[in-house]
Amino acid sequence: MSETLAQAINPAGAVDDLAQTSHPIFRDAPKSVAFKKLRKRLLRNVRQAVEDFGMVPEGARARPPRWLVCLSGGKDSYTLLATLLDLKWQGLLPVELVACNLDQGQPGFPKHVLPEFLAKTGVPYRIETKDTYSIVTEKVPEGQTYCALCSRLRRGILYNIARQEGCDAVVLGHHRDDALETFMMNLFHGGRLAAMPPKLVNDEGDLFVLRPLLLCAENDIQKFSDGMKFPIIPCDLCGSQDGLQRAAMKNMLDEWEKTHPGRRQVMFRALMHARPSHLADPKLFDFAGLEHR
Repeated sequence: MSETLAQAINPAGAVDDLAQTSHPIFRDAPKSVAFKKLRKRLLRNVRQAVEDFGMVPEGARARPPRWLVCLSGGKDSYTLLATLLDLKWQGLLPVELVACNLDQGQPGFPKHVLPEFLAKTGVPYRIETKDTYSIVTEKVPEGQTYCALCSRLRRGILYNIARQEGCDAVVLGHHRDDALETFMMNLFHGGRLAAMPPKLVNDEGDLFVLRPLLLCAENDIQKFSDGMKFPIIPCDLCGSQDGLQRAAMKNMLDEWEKTHPGRRQVMFRALMHARPSHLADPKLFDFAGLEHR
């Protein structure tokens, strides 16, 4: 079981005008007006999430927090790293970044892709190898989904890596649509109103879990990823299974979006404007203590 911690080096050579005003990861980014608007929109959303949800503490410029940015090789995590690098390059994100990929031992996993990509970013990175694939496929009965066990195993390993690297937070690439799908799953299958929080403290109380992409639409992330030509690595665990509840929720949201464009954004806005007095949870609102004149 191997561990590597590598410090990447910026590629040598001439620097074009785009690289002078943005991080080198954008060196070959599209020059079109549409892509520049898309990039600005994603940056604006990420910056708003960082500020609105207090992801960077006061006094961060004197003692910058250290973030473990988790990369799966999918469009979301690539976009997460790129937007954080962009904000940091502009002096708008006073944090130290460490990129991390957990190689879970899937058969045929292309081990060279992420190290080669990260070597061009100038970001310290770590590749951790843990064979959780065999554990998940052995323990989960046939016909059931891998997601729950896979997520628990992965999260525990990432927490330990964050501690070893002296990080204050584990940073994940979940976006607006992930939060809405989680909300729908909890509503229809879990019997509770809950989604994905932008910021939380882990059970041990020593690490933050942050989701800076939470205000970003998946469609924007997909377009951004396509434009940047990120080397996408498909998932052979949960991504390989059919009939997942999350996929059903996604299809439902897709249908609503087709008939009522903008429905996703309205629904997510509802998550940011909860009114406990108009729900029915006595732990959140003191109904018994209400009095009239």
